[in-house]
Amino acid sequence: MAPRGAPQGARASPPRAGILRRAAAARAPAGRAPPPPVPGPAAPRRRAPACCAGPGGAGRVGAAAAAEAAEADASSAGGPVELLTSDESEELLRIRHSTSHILAIAAQRLYPGAQVTIGPWTETGFYYDFDFPEPLVEKDLKRIKKEMVKIIKKNLKFEEEEVSAEEARRRIRAIQEPYKEEILDGILERDPDARITIWHTGRENEKFHWWDLCGGPHVESTKDINPRAFDLESLAGAYWRGDENRQMLTRVYGTAWARPEELEAYKRMKEEAKRRDHRLLGKKLDLFSIQEDAGGGLVFWHPRGAMMRHIIEGYWVDKHINSATHPYELVGSPHIAKQELWKTSGHLDFYSEGMFRALEVEDEMYQLKPMNCPFHVLIYKDKVQSYRNLPVRFAELGTVYRYEKSGTLAGLFRVRGFTQDDAHIFCLPGQIEGEIVGVLDLMEDILSAFGFAEYEINLSTRPEKSVGSDEIWQRAEAALEGAIARKGWAFQVDEGGGAFYGPKIDVKIKDAIGRKWQCSTVQLDFNLPERFGLEYTDSEGEKRAPIMIHRAIFGSVERFFGIVTESSAGDFPLWIAPEQVQILPVTDELLDHCHAVRDTLKAAGFRASVVTGAGLGKLIRNAELRKIPVMAVVGKAEFENGTLNVRTRAQGELGELSLEALMGRMAAAVAEKSVL
Repeated sequence: MAPRGAPQGARASPPRAGILRRAAAARAPAGRAPPPPVPGPAAPRRRAPACCAGPGGAGRVGAAAAAEAAEADASSAGGPVELLTSDESEELLRIRHSTSHILAIAAQRLYPGAQVTIGPWTETGFYYDFDFPEPLVEKDLKRIKKEMVKIIKKNLKFEEEEVSAEEARRRIRAIQEPYKEEILDGILERDPDARITIWHTGRENEKFHWWDLCGGPHVESTKDINPRAFDLESLAGAYWRGDENRQMLTRVYGTAWARPEELEAYKRMKEEAKRRDHRLLGKKLDLFSIQEDAGGGLVFWHPRGAMMRHIIEGYWVDKHINSATHPYELVGSPHIAKQELWKTSGHLDFYSEGMFRALEVEDEMYQLKPMNCPFHVLIYKDKVQSYRNLPVRFAELGTVYRYEKSGTLAGLFRVRGFTQDDAHIFCLPGQIEGEIVGVLDLMEDILSAFGFAEYEINLSTRPEKSVGSDEIWQRAEAALEGAIARKGWAFQVDEGGGAFYGPKIDVKIKDAIGRKWQCSTVQLDFNLPERFGLEYTDSEGEKRAPIMIHRAIFGSVERFFGIVTESSAGDFPLWIAPEQVQILPVTDELLDHCHAVRDTLKAAGFRASVVTGAGLGKLIRNAELRKIPVMAVVGKAEFENGTLNVRTRAQGELGELSLEALMGRMAAAVAEKSVL
């Protein structure tokens, strides 16, 4: 089974000030492990308790903060403001989880009859899903927050109590909370011997006493939550259990921090993230659109966006086929295949909810492809393979189609048709580490060209249920860890978080305003070679199954395009800017000369155009709005001097330059992958 190469639902995580290729500490079952000072694994991750996690895990990731602004904000102690995620701070995780409980107390006090469901922490805050008797509106959030502040000031203790499943059920029924009973049933279905705990806020004889079926952790008391360091952010709808046939609930989102300074920094940086929203920039810069007449989640690339995509994909292809140490062979595959292929691969059994319905063609059922990997497997299998041939590396920019509910679609970040920068490596067991190093080198080379040079590395290891021998798992995990060590990168371990068919490495990139995005994936697979009977002949003439490695660097072209757009705020580096230079004539009498300048620029490989039809001031304003990197004004003086009056987005007025001087500067910026 191949990984979902495009982590479409992943959102940006807020920054940790000062992080530089250093994995953040992971949540540990008993306390907090600090970030490792030298390369090596951090503590294993702890997942949200089953009673608190929603169908998609711990919930929506909040908007991110700009690292530069965060570091500029002085805290009351005189140091920089650090905006840590719940993964990075046990203190904040507890504060956020406890604040979600206070939200539930306040909501049920203010709205009698409100039913509670789940209330997990998120990366920058929390949410709680409610079944209210009457709908809430945004202005109700102020009233709820005021009640929360009152509760916080009561200094109520948080206390854990372990109970039997029968006792938990009795108490739930006594307060008539059917959603909680369904949560209890789900816990027991997964593990009949699960430890059942209740967390109390306040003691039973106190006026504000409240309890929840919960696995913790929490702060010691409500006094540990600063009433000036949290806020309620928004309302949203959410189906119970993520099932559109179930009850529509009201989700209340909030954020919580240790200090008011952090909350204020978070709010400012959230506004910065809104300014960079790729959906707004995509329309403003005329890059792409989602045409609802054609269907949701389907991307239409406009000429400017299509040019950028062409450049990005061309760079990707060049880096793959011309690698000096680990070259790939380009392959291509169809968009559809017989349903039987997806049965053989296991996708139909394990991933059918993410696939579109089958199509009947001449009495046979066909399926739009959700992934490329079975096609690459068939290409490998098409000829006899020897150990001398291995490794075999196939790469494809392959468009795939996945069913996503309309309510989950979000610009380029979650769509129904997208292009994976897919590659699959078939190798010998002893080649794993070297191949992974090659992938990580290529990943670093490509991502750095777009300005991404800081990463968070996660290694996910063998789960309880898996295929493959102990020996191959141990060898594979050691190879992945060895490859990361050879790169000199720190990493954190997600114990048991690998797929049943192999361990994997996930890479998050940090953008210009400090957000972290899930991007690259390297996944070992012991399953597909067995399912498809893949073989090679070893040095003794015996048939062996190769190791298969799935890997993606962008994840998907669409999502990566959105990340680049938001990271640059639409001020793209010169090498990928769809229009690099506009030539602006002061009068129409200079058009012939301007066209000649344009032609010279285009002959040198630059994307140039001549723009007329308005006064010079408006032409310049329009170019600024379109974020054109270079503007070259031509008036009578410039014509006579054989120069251009140059203005750039990054450096402002450069004054008069010869055409040759301008081309030299532009060529240097393109080569350096920088702005001009």
